[in-house]
Amino acid sequence: MPSAGKSRSGNESREWSEPVNSVPVVVVGAGPTGLTAATLLAQYGIETLVLERWDGIYPQPRAVHLDGEIRRILARLGVGADFDAISRPALGLRLIDPDMRVLAQFDRDPAGGANGYPEANLFDQPEFEAILRANMRRYPGISLRGNVEVVGVTQENDGVRVDFTDRVTGAVESVLADYALGCDGANSVVRSAIGATLRDLNFAQRWLVVDVDTTADFGEWEGVHQVCDPVRAATYMRIGTTRYRWEFRLGPGETAADYGDSTSLRPLIAPWTGNSPSEELRLVRVAEYTFRAQLADRWRRGRIFLLGDAAHLTPPFIGQGMGAGLRDAVNLAWKLAGVLTADLPATVLDTYEIERKPHAHAMIRLAKFTGRAMTDGGEFGNLLRRLIAPRLHRLPGFAELLTNGQTPPLHRSELVAAHRFCRGLAGKLVPNALIDGRRFDDIAAGRFVIITAVQPTPAQRREIEQRGGVIVIARTDLRRWLGRWHCALVRPDGTVLRTSPQPSELVTDLPRFKAPASADPAQVLNRDT
Repeated sequence: MPSAGKSRSGNESREWSEPVNSVPVVVVGAGPTGLTAATLLAQYGIETLVLERWDGIYPQPRAVHLDGEIRRILARLGVGADFDAISRPALGLRLIDPDMRVLAQFDRDPAGGANGYPEANLFDQPEFEAILRANMRRYPGISLRGNVEVVGVTQENDGVRVDFTDRVTGAVESVLADYALGCDGANSVVRSAIGATLRDLNFAQRWLVVDVDTTADFGEWEGVHQVCDPVRAATYMRIGTTRYRWEFRLGPGETAADYGDSTSLRPLIAPWTGNSPSEELRLVRVAEYTFRAQLADRWRRGRIFLLGDAAHLTPPFIGQGMGAGLRDAVNLAWKLAGVLTADLPATVLDTYEIERKPHAHAMIRLAKFTGRAMTDGGEFGNLLRRLIAPRLHRLPGFAELLTNGQTPPLHRSELVAAHRFCRGLAGKLVPNALIDGRRFDDIAAGRFVIITAVQPTPAQRREIEQRGGVIVIARTDLRRWLGRWHCALVRPDGTVLRTSPQPSELVTDLPRFKAPASADPAQVLNRDT
């Protein structure tokens, strides 16, 4: 096996067809999850080979929403500004009854909150993937092989063998890897290879998805509109300067073929398009999707892991499907890098499923609840919605997710030292606070951080720096966030590992961990503003 951290010569990653004999990590699937995992690993100097079935970017729009927590990940990838150029912040969520009357509205500040970025970002997925691919080319340690079909993923004594077929020549090839990541979607070959199955969570609805391009201005509120109707539930949102998305629940016997042109679609979209001429509405796509809630029974076998839709499928009602995959990638990448560079014991890889699976399950449950609330109950359900919707802001978790972007904390693990009866901050994401004009994430730069309201001694500072960590002295915003826990040890993914009254206890727990090449190992900050 090649050693971790080895880089190929040259200034860009390669999209190639020549054989690769071995590599530290093979990523199966070049969607957002796979590209994110490969880029994060490359930042730690870990070589990856990405295998993708399609020759290029899949051209059809699919996901359209990312929250502020995921926007933080994009900043870490180095594509934040590029993403902002193709996306638009949404003003929040509006619940509407079948007569298009507003039941409730959850406003979001487009300037952002604790995550430092807007909490609802709308975009076109092919444009987003093009940005991720262009950014990936900055890393010589990433190779992308397109137009190949992975046909086997086999655990071996000292690694993983991945077999694949060139879809052009028909040639069968193999590559050996230390680890393999299955980011190959809902019909995952990797999931089948490890004997995992998707467990159905009792949700399946057929929906019509419509994407339109037009210069017409509909004059609608610039947030997400959810029509709560057991007969024809619907979603509307403006996702770009000239791009719009509708989703309509299909009735029995209906198919996408029934709505293949602007004329047949007109009755559905008219509440928003008004008098805009049909000839001004260019149909980008009209497709049928079955929205499902499913969770893989296990996410790992030895050196093979599942990420993204290969591990979980989330109904789209809270816009967390793609985001869940990127959370998987950011959770696993730094742990895998640490194991490959021998900074961390292999046991830390056990924490991936322990932490991510319950979190993904919680988000799926919330999406199911939201979907049911929109579509169930007939006329009685409509009556209940008129009574309950204005009070949803009091529902724990629901309003919080919609307004401030906070998702549930991670479960206890070797890397989340939460007390059984008093969780505190452990497992939660640290705020992306401004510190001397820079965001916390930019300063942390993929390293362990000790945030402390207690001044560390010179010896403690030296020890933290020698171990590759960084110190942030908490004032104002971070000090309020710490509360009665005066010090916090934060992991490279921004999650709190544990808290303590004194920095000395955290220094003891701080592992030696190599910083990404972009990080400044001497960075020590004394205050936040």
